[in-house]
Amino acid sequence: MLIIGLTGSIGMGKSTAAGLLSRLGVPVYDADAAVHGVLARGGRAVAAIARRFPEAVHDDAVDRAMLGRMVFGDPVALKALEAIVHPMVFEAQHRFLRAHAMRRTRSVVLDIPLLFESGSARRCAAILVVSASAVLQRQRVLRRRGMTREKFAAILAQQMPDAEKRRRADIVIPTGLDKAMTRRRLRRALRRLRPVRQPTGWLWTGALPRLRRKPAMVHM
Repeated sequence: MLIIGLTGSIGMGKSTAAGLLSRLGVPVYDADAAVHGVLARGGRAVAAIARRFPEAVHDDAVDRAMLGRMVFGDPVALKALEAIVHPMVFEAQHRFLRAHAMRRTRSVVLDIPLLFESGSARRCAAILVVSASAVLQRQRVLRRRGMTREKFAAILAQQMPDAEKRRRADIVIPTGLDKAMTRRRLRRALRRLRPVRQPTGWLWTGALPRLRRKPAMVHM
């Protein structure tokens, strides 16, 4: 099973790319959805968060907006939150990969905003990074409800720079044009990454090395 990592900085079009990959027939693990699941009513993380951040829990569900305000700009609180949530999200990722390995799925995508920062890149045989111009990124993000210039700057400061993500990518997918163009680029990327035969080294066993011969970074 070929494990493809998908990542990109805020406002770069990662969610759109993930949706297009899913429609192209590739199963996608959505890390953001996994986080929302453990924070939702009755979610696995609710009890632990209630003990550490009681003001953020109401009616057995986490108020994500309030929790975000509580940890934003507070490294200690953020580290405590990550210690609760990240192991649960990693388990969900593991279950996704194990299920598709048992089904002998040809390729899957791990859609993870902090793919490099979280260490999940080591599970991927290849990595796609979505990218757009800084001007377009800023326009997209500042259109979001509740977003401010200050908050945008703080988020960027916490993320790996786009230039570094592109440097580490196997394939860079520009998303500055229309969705149809992005879809064509993703389709070409999948064709490029799809092996003619499945080498034993690409079969998922819980941890997967990068491609033995890493392709040069390509803008599709």
